[in-house]
Amino acid sequence: MNQSALFQLSYGLYVLSAKDGEKQNGCIINTAMQVTSSPLRISITVNKGNKTCEMIDKTKEFNVSVLTEKTQFEVFTHFGFQSGKDTDKFTNWGFKEKAENGIYYLTNCTNAYISGKVVEQYDLGTHIQFVADVTAAEVLSKDPSVTYTYYQQNIKPRPAEAKKSGYTCKVCGYVYEGEELPADFICPICKHGTDAFVKN
Repeated sequence: MNQSALFQLSYGLYVLSAKDGEKQNGCIINTAMQVTSSPLRISITVNKGNKTCEMIDKTKEFNVSVLTEKTQFEVFTHFGFQSGKDTDKFTNWGFKEKAENGIYYLTNCTNAYISGKVVEQYDLGTHIQFVADVTAAEVLSKDPSVTYTYYQQNIKPRPAEAKKSGYTCKVCGYVYEGEELPADFICPICKHGTDAFVKN
């Protein structure tokens, strides 16, 4: 089986945000979709290792900021390459507003935001899928939504040529140094498994 075939699926990229008490947090996800129109519901899937996932599991509310092709790589590094467990991602982030649910959404590089209230959730092993009623939604611009392919080809910097032996993550460029990549290795930056790595 060639698991690379799954890279051909079309994905968008989003900032998923949540709030627990005074703490606000966000992370990058690539799985958000409308699942029904009546009732109006969306589905998101989040890695359990993300602080945002933990917050949504507790509060049952979130916002999805739909990123555009104008999104700078800084947005992905800020919300995707560091953990909300030890970083306050929104304190010094200037391009944000609060939706009706009190949770931040991004105002730059975003063409829409959608607020959700969880009605069902499913444990998928490494991830949790949340199905939610849409409680608010606004269009912010006409800029086209960014796809995962567009991100790979036009936003993400090309990884530098690795000089040491090891494996490079195709998602974020992290280099694991060593002759053998452990079968259960998880990228410490983007949380992808061994399938995302190629030998240098």
